[in-house]
Amino acid sequence: MDIYHIWCDLKPGIRDTTFTEAADAYLKQLVQTGSLQQYRITRRKLGLGIPELGEFHLMLEFEGLAQLDEAFTTVASRDEPVESFHHSVNSLVSSIKFALYRDFPDSVRLTGEEKF
Repeated sequence: MDIYHIWCDLKPGIRDTTFTEAADAYLKQLVQTGSLQQYRITRRKLGLGIPELGEFHLMLEFEGLAQLDEAFTTVASRDEPVESFHHSVNSLVSSIKFALYRDFPDSVRLTGEEKF
């Protein structure tokens, strides 16, 4: 599983529930089209965490890089309805940071007994 991480803060005056409702609707759309397996929306608790990463953390899970590329292609098309969902989330956030991680060890990892 490849996990695309997004950390962000909200723009001043944006309600937390406005953001989470918009993000949930957007990500559900990607799940329904098969471009995304599953996702989580989390928020820093009790002020604990690295401030530079932002208050909100979204984790988007993909079966592999092909599915991730499909999601990027879908969003980059700027076609409806995904463009409206994307804009409704993007317009609410600031200080966005991204990272891509994978489950480890994964199915492509050699066991160590193979000769190199």
